[in-house]
Amino acid sequence: MDRRSNRGGRAARLAARASSTGNEAIRAGLAGGRYKPLTDADMARIHDAALTILARTGLSDHTQELCDLVLPKGAELNEFGRLCFPRALMEDLLSGTASEYYVHARGDRAGRDDMHCTAQNVYFVNSGTAVTTYEAESQSYRPSTLRDIYDFTRLVDRLDNIHMLGDTVLATDVTDDYRHDMNMVYALLAGSQKPACLTFRHRSHIPHAIRMFDLASGGEGSFMKAPSVVFGGCPVVSPLRFGRENLELMIDTAKLGLVIDLAVPPQAGATAPATLAGTLAQAVAETLACVAISNLITPGVPVTFAAWPFITDLRTGSFTGGSGEQALIGAASIQMGKFYNLPTSVGCGMTDAKLPDAQYGLEKALTIALAAHAGGNRLCEVGGMLGSLMGCSFESMVIDDEACGMVARTLRGIEVSDETLAVDVIHESATGPGHFLGNAHTLDHMNTEFVYPDLMDRERTDTWEREGKTDLMARAREKSQAILGAHFPNYFGAADAQVRADFPILLDADAMKRPAGA
Repeated sequence: MDRRSNRGGRAARLAARASSTGNEAIRAGLAGGRYKPLTDADMARIHDAALTILARTGLSDHTQELCDLVLPKGAELNEFGRLCFPRALMEDLLSGTASEYYVHARGDRAGRDDMHCTAQNVYFVNSGTAVTTYEAESQSYRPSTLRDIYDFTRLVDRLDNIHMLGDTVLATDVTDDYRHDMNMVYALLAGSQKPACLTFRHRSHIPHAIRMFDLASGGEGSFMKAPSVVFGGCPVVSPLRFGRENLELMIDTAKLGLVIDLAVPPQAGATAPATLAGTLAQAVAETLACVAISNLITPGVPVTFAAWPFITDLRTGSFTGGSGEQALIGAASIQMGKFYNLPTSVGCGMTDAKLPDAQYGLEKALTIALAAHAGGNRLCEVGGMLGSLMGCSFESMVIDDEACGMVARTLRGIEVSDETLAVDVIHESATGPGHFLGNAHTLDHMNTEFVYPDLMDRERTDTWEREGKTDLMARAREKSQAILGAHFPNYFGAADAQVRADFPILLDADAMKRPAGA
């Protein structure tokens, strides 16, 4: 049988190939969940340990506001004055938690780039709040600025494999808390319409931010109809203490019924036991405390199971984000979130390397791939992070985007069907030309079966030498500079004037435009 006869001819196939993006082999939200470092018995024991910690040890530094909200609903104070959650209360609450949520994209991306966090859908997220930005030319770090937030955001706006925005760096040049938060929100919303995750320095800033979200989303009330932002923060300070500011943010977010993304980051050997199992049990307990509080305030409110256990290098006491243990415990925390049927997030891609080198590649690949295959819904910190979350790099951002595409292809797996087994094609090629190049089946599947990197070098050695012997960093710099030199979005559009009238926006409007002659 001539397999080409029903496919519209070579010209049609070549036209379809020319119109493709070259990225059809992957998409956002591919399913993970195949990697399971914990057995069912392991998860049951960790669950039991976490509930014991919550019922017996509890958490300190609770506020009167929190006690007034949760004590009448079944939480208790123990003999040490710590806030405890009885086992029966936890079991009841966990039976009614939300198992999924949506985070919407805005504008032209609405619908197409919405995130559906449920089961094993995997999305790669740009976040981290690093305090420095890496300068490739000088190979040094400088304090990050408000302009960097906008620049990282508009760069990510052009990267297909980073699906969600975050406040990647801190605007160290804006010291006033209110001005900082409003300008951070503005830079994110102006620079992209992808879904976003961010946090605030004070609970009083939330209503003002929602006003800005409305202006970016189509007018008053539009944000709450299709929320495009997840509110994050670290409401627990390990071991087992509440952090007041982020606790208050969580309380207000729960009252609004919006998606809560709490991050609980105990460090093994420093703020948690040195054993990975012990750190995991404590992280699960601390995370479940936040899940319980949120659901006691608003039953069924969407909450992310964001146990982010970290590793300490016990020789120095330093946080390490790229170790094998980090990859392992991150995947295990995702597995525990699925044990409770909750949407999950985790920090990964947090390399300890100071620039994109061999250490960088190994640590990024290990931590991102294991988290993805564990099925984490939102894999945070993946984009551009360097130096154990202390710095971020424009060049690293485009490298990580390409790496996430490769990881996504491994998530998709291998589809087995009559079409993909290609028994007739094998027969025709073996008895005919002796190769598959130019075959209709090859052309039909070349873009849907494979991901083609733009930065990773697959050329012959002599071609590489002839074309200047460029390394990955040089190619990444060229790509990032090309995007940043041409792409100057302001997705507020006509509403920008109103935003600038209502808020103390510090980004100069003229600086958010492509320079004349560029």
